[in-house]
Amino acid sequence: MLTISQLAAYAGVTVRAVRHYHKVGLLPEPERDRSGYRNYDAAAVVRLIRIRTLADAGVPLARVQDLLDAGPEEFADGVQEIDRDLRAEIRRLQGTRSRLSQLAAGEHLALPQSVVGYLDRLRGLGVGERYIELERDAWIMIAAQVPDLIDSVIAKKHEELDDPDMVRLYSFFTGEPDWPAGDPRIVEVADILERLMIRAVEAGEVGGDGFDDQFVALMDSTMLESAPGAELVLAVLKERGWSGWTRIERVPADRLNTELPPS
Repeated sequence: MLTISQLAAYAGVTVRAVRHYHKVGLLPEPERDRSGYRNYDAAAVVRLIRIRTLADAGVPLARVQDLLDAGPEEFADGVQEIDRDLRAEIRRLQGTRSRLSQLAAGEHLALPQSVVGYLDRLRGLGVGERYIELERDAWIMIAAQVPDLIDSVIAKKHEELDDPDMVRLYSFFTGEPDWPAGDPRIVEVADILERLMIRAVEAGEVGGDGFDDQFVALMDSTMLESAPGAELVLAVLKERGWSGWTRIERVPADRLNTELPPS
């Protein structure tokens, strides 16, 4: 007969592990002798080795009991089921690692890859980080509102970047977008925006954005608060009969199908 220390040594585990297996019901606890010591036999050694082998193989202790008492076919099925669970857990952990590595880049937090690629393209045009941050925060809110449409919206934005006017517009944001009143860039930006808006209206690309009025107001206020120069540009457009920033709400009919002075 073996003491608990001898049992642990034969099975290659610690005494603490033996006591834990007693506690969770994996290893029956023998009766104590007259001196109060537990006495173990060879069957206990074999069972403990089987427990250790299953645990070392990654089998959760909650599943060990079923496998210990299973027949050959049931044992094989149980092992396959555990393997499927482990493979699923591995995929989940790999996905978590991938997302963590993306988060290390900063912009991947709450942003789909399509938007990150678009922001990188803006950087390639020389757009400053202050303005990039403004666009990033706006896209985070938009992506949360229309998650199923965001990739198509970004694809359209990439098409717009093939327009020389759009490239010229972004060229004004290489530095801080805080322009004082009277800065000539204000009128030039307004001219470019008006040309872009006229094309959008004539192509039927305004309205139906899927956003409620409160969200549109939030987007407008965010831009105006973050970039004071935007308010000055908006004032020029308002004088020309335009209304709206995130959503064009009033269109000056007399300015459609007209040619604006080149910037």
